[in-house]
Amino acid sequence: MRVHHADEARSTQRGSVVAIGVFDGVHRGHQAVLRHVVSLARERDLDAIVVTFDPTPAEVLAPERAPKLLATLSDRLREFEALGIDEVRVVRFSTEASHEEAVAFVDRVVVAGCDARVIVVGEDFHFGRNRQGNVERLRTWGETRNFTVSPVTLVGDEAHFSSTRARTRITAGEIAEAREVLGRPFHYRDVEVVHGDARGGAELGFPTANIDPSPRLIRPALGIYAGFADLADGSRYAAAISVGKRPQFYEDGSLLVEAYLIGFSGDLYGQLLSLSFLEFLRGEMKFESVDDLVEQMHRDVKKSEEVFASYHG
Repeated sequence: MRVHHADEARSTQRGSVVAIGVFDGVHRGHQAVLRHVVSLARERDLDAIVVTFDPTPAEVLAPERAPKLLATLSDRLREFEALGIDEVRVVRFSTEASHEEAVAFVDRVVVAGCDARVIVVGEDFHFGRNRQGNVERLRTWGETRNFTVSPVTLVGDEAHFSSTRARTRITAGEIAEAREVLGRPFHYRDVEVVHGDARGGAELGFPTANIDPSPRLIRPALGIYAGFADLADGSRYAAAISVGKRPQFYEDGSLLVEAYLIGFSGDLYGQLLSLSFLEFLRGEMKFESVDDLVEQMHRDVKKSEEVFASYHG
């Protein structure tokens, strides 16, 4: 899959079917749009191209209100490639770019950069300055620019699949429900293992891998989760995951994401791992004693193994 800046010279030699959007999380609704793009491209012997944004318009225009992201750009690129996309053109969104008229964006990025013959968007798609670009205007502009528009009906139940819905589920700790929206477990991918406060192994008997995901990314609700970890060597381990501030030891500790990899022994510091969340087990709490905490951790680990086995069963 080719990846270009949006203003780089056109690389397609045969025209393209284009999808435009952030596609945060590449959830099941996005997947329907992108599969349609790939299907049309293969039928017509065209390239399947995604035009996406990083940073997102919300991060630039309203950073204090911008939602945390479900995925990094590199995550999105992997999902695009897995779905069969041939090329991605990344728009480096800025305040200046926000003033660009929708039709000018189409001419610069979609027509000149992609040689678009078909544009595929969701029925409720809007873009450009003041969200002036929509399906009907795209159709009008296409009449003089040699492209057609193929809107895709939103998929999902009555609330539809959406990035907003996935974020709401994740921040509420409803990880299993978020998986239904995303079509896969919520995860942090290729994050470096860092040093924590070293209590897990020495004091509690459960050494943990601590990660510090990008501050741009969403955090699940505080609590204990069942999940799994994928290591750089391709191995996978069931994991009991904590997202929390360790109230057993601190009045107001810093937020940590840490995982006990069940059956793993070794040193992971400085290595990359991917951490996936399968099920919320319980909220974070302070116990009467450290011994009580350790007892509960044993139960958490046992339950995490069961959830992992069921997921892979």
